[in-house]
Amino acid sequence: MRIDVLSLFPDMFSGPMHDSIVGKAIENGHLTMPVTNFRDYSTNKHGNVDDYPFGGGAGMLLQPQPIFDALKATEEQAAAEGLPKGRVILLDPAGVTFNQHVAEEFAHEDHLTFLCGHYEGYDERIRTLVTDEVSLGDFVLTGGELASMVMIDATVRLLPGVLGNAESAPGDSFSSGLLEYPQYTRPADFRGMTVPDVLISGNHGKIEEWRQKEALRRTYQRRPDLIDHDQLTAEQKRLLADVRIEEEERASRN
Repeated sequence: MRIDVLSLFPDMFSGPMHDSIVGKAIENGHLTMPVTNFRDYSTNKHGNVDDYPFGGGAGMLLQPQPIFDALKATEEQAAAEGLPKGRVILLDPAGVTFNQHVAEEFAHEDHLTFLCGHYEGYDERIRTLVTDEVSLGDFVLTGGELASMVMIDATVRLLPGVLGNAESAPGDSFSSGLLEYPQYTRPADFRGMTVPDVLISGNHGKIEEWRQKEALRRTYQRRPDLIDHDQLTAEQKRLLADVRIEEEERASRN
């Protein structure tokens, strides 16, 4: 996969995007990630990329010319590598909220471009370039760089061969529509806090049932809005019914 990033602050990506999982993906050839400073494409003699909005108002808007030309250049570079234009993602608070399903969609692409805004916003004509407008949530950041890093990390870890264990990503929270079940490692008894007996029983059928039930329990407790009853199997519905009874009994004791 190739991920292009258009940003006024490319140095922000040099640390986080070259360590841990994303860094290993680059090192192992699963990912290339050029970061382009679109100020370099400004035709203004001072290198300006923003200006005041027509009609007045607070703040400055990114001008279309530097971004149009920077995107054209990166698309030509990608085409020279035999890659398609791909999806162009505008980081914007008004966009669709990013989630695991969006990350899974992005992970199926060969080429993505993240356009990181700054200042008050974008000249509206820049939106004609994009295929997706995506937000990290209902809050405003000073720029799109941090949001794009989060989205890139969530996407890259889903690429084949990136995670050491191919089963890791499908078991993550949200991938199955549920939050992830609790997990434990050694020691089995830490300061009186013990691992559930079933996990050290060696009975894989019981372990899988426990994991499904605890994933349902955690989702029921913390994010009941995620539970889509139409998508649950008959076994999951049975386990969820048990969870509800147990949680009601626990609440009555308290």
